[in-house]
Amino acid sequence: MAKILIVEDEKAIRNVLRNILQDENKDYIISEAENGKLALDLIAKEEQDLVLCDIKMPGMDGIEVLERIRENHPETAVVMISGHGDLETAVDSMRKGAYDYISKPPDLNRLLNTVRNALDRNSLAKENKVLKKKISKNFQMIGSSKALEEIKDLIEKVAPTDARVLITGPNGTGKELVAHWLHQKSERSKEALIEVNCAAIPAELIESELFGHKKGAFTSAVKDRAGKFELANKGTLFLDEIGDMSLSAQAKVLRALQEGRVSPVGGDKEIKVDVRVLAATNKDLKKEIAEGRFREDLYHRLSVILIQVPALNDRKEDIPLLCEHFAKKIASEHGTAVKSFEKEALKALQSMDWTGNIRELRNVVERLIILGGDSISAEDVKKFASK
Repeated sequence: MAKILIVEDEKAIRNVLRNILQDENKDYIISEAENGKLALDLIAKEEQDLVLCDIKMPGMDGIEVLERIRENHPETAVVMISGHGDLETAVDSMRKGAYDYISKPPDLNRLLNTVRNALDRNSLAKENKVLKKKISKNFQMIGSSKALEEIKDLIEKVAPTDARVLITGPNGTGKELVAHWLHQKSERSKEALIEVNCAAIPAELIESELFGHKKGAFTSAVKDRAGKFELANKGTLFLDEIGDMSLSAQAKVLRALQEGRVSPVGGDKEIKVDVRVLAATNKDLKKEIAEGRFREDLYHRLSVILIQVPALNDRKEDIPLLCEHFAKKIASEHGTAVKSFEKEALKALQSMDWTGNIRELRNVVERLIILGGDSISAEDVKKFASK
């Protein structure tokens, strides 16, 4: 039910507006305030979907009320109403964030159409905010263990900021899932998440991959190419396996983080970039620093927030939920019925040593679903899950 606040110093006009709105929709929850201060106090206590606000009021005028609402409650739509209508006032109020401007006495159809449209926009904004916080099914973090819940809580706090995050943990633990969660729960979620696997790119090409190159910069550079930093502008860049990056590339990444600019290979002009950088590694970077393979200054730039993803052996209580999740996903991929896991089968899986972590568990679940019975038994686990 939409909440509408009428801010007007004349009681008769408040009554007229209330009656018009209640005739339009009896489900509207309508509140009134006779001045700007009361209005702001009321909004502070209870968020409103729409505010109809007079401009000329004693004390705080409507424009100041509008400015305060836009500053503290940006999702609330504000429609300005004035008996002293002029183009300059209308333009000023729209420039300061009003949804619309209506002159007194208001045309009934115009008023109701404006109210409907403003509430529709508000509803859409709320839906978008909810959707933005939802994570793609392809990048869910499955489990309820204490270790995983702590990571989820940390992501909720860190994601809305632009803080750089270093994600560490063994191979196969789901470090890329953490990166996707951080991006999708961030203010940059509408922009691109660009991923770079630093271990998969030859050392001589990593700089071109990250910063781009100009035509003729090297033998195979037949045309200009944008680098990953430029492609991730306004969004997020995820540097996976950053511990495998060459020292030369590390120096350039450090400079890009310090200055917010990159230089394409073979180019003489810098490109300004606004990028949030997330990085991941399965290596002990402090050991790499001690042995001269990783820059300490880059480590400190990247590790504003550290997230350690636990090995599956440290969160075996999550194996039943993971098996259920993988069973559904694999059944969907293969177009077959979902198979269940018997209690003893799950216990058997929990007793195993998972050096390959979640990636290994997923492969074992797929093998069991293909080779096992209608429901996966402990005997199936013994037969098909052995290493």
